Amino acid sequence: MKLNRFIYSLFFIFSCLCSVSFAQKQPVTTNSNGGGSMDYLKAGESLTYEGKYLNSVLKIFRGVDVAELHFTILQAPNSRNFQIKAEAKSKGSISNLFNFDFYQRIESTIDGNDHHILKTIKRDEQNNRVRDSEAVFDYENKKVIYTETDPKDPARAPRRIASPIEAGMQDIVSAVYMLRGLPLEVGKTFEITFSDSGMVYKVPVRVTARERQKSILGKVMCWRVEPEVFGTNRPIEQEGNMIIWITDDSRRIPVRAQVNSKVGRVEIKLKKAEKINNE
Repeated sequence: MKLNRFIYSLFFIFSCLCSVSFAQKQPVTTNSNGGGSMDYLKAGESLTYEGKYLNSVLKIFRGVDVAELHFTILQAPNSRNFQIKAEAKSKGSISNLFNFDFYQRIESTIDGNDHHILKTIKRDEQNNRVRDSEAVFDYENKKVIYTETDPKDPARAPRRIASPIEAGMQDIVSAVYMLRGLPLEVGKTFEITFSDSGMVYKVPVRVTARERQKSILGKVMCWRVEPEVFGTNRPIEQEGNMIIWITDDSRRIPVRAQVNSKVGRVEIKLKKAEKINNE
């Protein structure tokens, strides 16, 4: 595999960890243990993850940190809406050995009543390439309007895409929080709907097991969730699979994710959690 294809695939995999949108109009109010409200949007909550290659087609990457992900929830100014700020950036060997850096910042505004996405603002940097974009979700006219610009070339015409949408849409970040409110149970399958860069995807997701996981929160029981994001007409059009482990308690924290693809196996683990409810 050529190095530039390997690096592009690596960047896309880390971005895609935020792109799983599990559509549901109303939050779930109980968990499998009979717990209380699944209030998965808590202003002030902050989660930090680190990504590591456990197995790679390039042996030099094995066992090294290559990316960091950070999510923070804020109350939107002068409204009941929420803002989620997410950042993904390269670190370690991918920067030092290949002089390649990526950085992505996303700000998602979520309706405080219905919990659907209202607007997505994104900054995407890959070495010297920079793109700014905005996606506005127009539910009255049932479409998402995506506009992308090049801040280094103001004279360049904006790239625009408009796609039809349904009620209760999510973007690549708000989806993670909607996932935490689903009625997860082994054997259940959901259909997911999300929008990224003006495109809309529907993807099946299965709850395949309930397993104990070691994490910074201790040894916790988790739901094993497998979204089918790889394959023809999927967000990643190649062979592979993704697994996410979410705590089976009132916090519903994603503590671990694993991606298996042609470029190897990537593991993402929760490294820091602030202002979450304690069990």
